[in-house]
Amino acid sequence: MPAGTIEQLIEAARSARERAHAPFSKFKVGATVGDEDGRIYSGCNVESASYGLTMCAERVAVFRAISEGASKLVRIAVVADTERLTPPCGACRQILWEFLGDGELILANLSGATERLRISQIFPRPFDRSFL
Repeated sequence: MPAGTIEQLIEAARSARERAHAPFSKFKVGATVGDEDGRIYSGCNVESASYGLTMCAERVAVFRAISEGASKLVRIAVVADTERLTPPCGACRQILWEFLGDGELILANLSGATERLRISQIFPRPFDRSFL
C-alpha cells in the first residue's frame, strides 16, 4: 500500500494550499490523496461568492483522483495554517468514507504538527451503500 509517504503527502498538500482560492474566508486548505499504486493527487479549496458553491480541498483532491483514473485511494493528508489541526467538514467526511473507506487521515499544520487517524475515528456510523 504505497500511497506516497506521509512526508510526500504533507508536502504536496502544503503546495496545494498555496494555490487555494479563498478571497472571502482567507482560510486556505490543501489536501492530497494517495492511491495504492503510490500516485498522489492534490486539491485546494475554491471559494465562490455564493458560498454554497464553494468546494473543500479534500473533495477537490478526491474528485481529481477519480477523474484521473486513480486506483484504490488509501490515504489523505490535509494541511491548514491553524494552531489546532483542522479536520475535514461533514460533507468531506462523507466523500472520504465513500472513496477511501476506513483509510488513513493525516492532519498537519504549517508549524509541523501532525496527527494520524483512521476515517472511522472522525466519522462513526457512516451512511454508505449498505443502506441503499
